[in-house]
This record gives sequence, structure tokens and C-alpha cells, in this order.
Amino acid sequence: QVQLVESGGGLVQAGGSLRLSCSCTTSGPSFSSYGMGWFRQAPGKEREFVAAISWSGGSTNYADSVKGRFTISRNNAKNTVYLQMNSLKPADTAIYYCAARASYYSTSYSSSYDYWGQGTQVTVSS
Repeated sequence: QVQLVESGGGLVQAGGSLRLSCSCTTSGPSFSSYGMGWFRQAPGKEREFVAAISWSGGSTNYADSVKGRFTISRNNAKNTVYLQMNSLKPADTAIYYCAARASYYSTSYSSSYDYWGQGTQVTVSS
């Protein structure tokens, strides 16, 4: 069983920065056994991929819309994955979800993830 809790969301002006955190609690395999991802869902839109990271942090991938602005990272000693978001735009406004996949490797496909957090709201004002 894996529990994910996101934090760090809030209201920020366009051009600003936020860092999201996702803390993982697991009663089974260790956090380092999981590929991790961030997804987001804006009002009236489907959930979309944002970024993902492999078990070691050695492999990352990003949606084109955030490439160069967002950085995903993880600290396996702290059971936490992060999403640093810079140069934020109003289009980044959404609920951001952390997800864990029972695989060492990450993917952009939401259906491949086994566990999800409850989400944290990010609002970017113009």
C-alpha cells in the first residue's frame, strides 16, 4: 500500500515560481522501487502528463508545454518527489497530482500508474 500526499500549491503571479512536494508512505516495497510522475487537471479538461522520473532520478521526461520551465527530482532518503515550477503561466493553473508506478521506470501514460495523491491546487494569476 502506498500513500501519496502533495503539498506546496498556492496562488502565484505569472512569471513566479512554486515547488511542489509529494511525500510517499509505503508499507511494501521501498519508495526507490517506484517510478514517479506528476500530472495536472485544469477545470473542464482531462488530466494531462506533466513530468516523470525513474527510480534513481537518472531518467526524466517532460510534457512539451513545461519543458525548460519545470524540473522534477526526487530524494529517496526522504521518500519525496518534487516539481520545481518556474516562469509560471496562467495556463499552468490546475490541480497537480503525484502518482507512483510499481516499476523502476517512469512513463507519461496515466493508466500506467498505480497510486495517486489527492492533488494540490496551483493558481497562476495574470
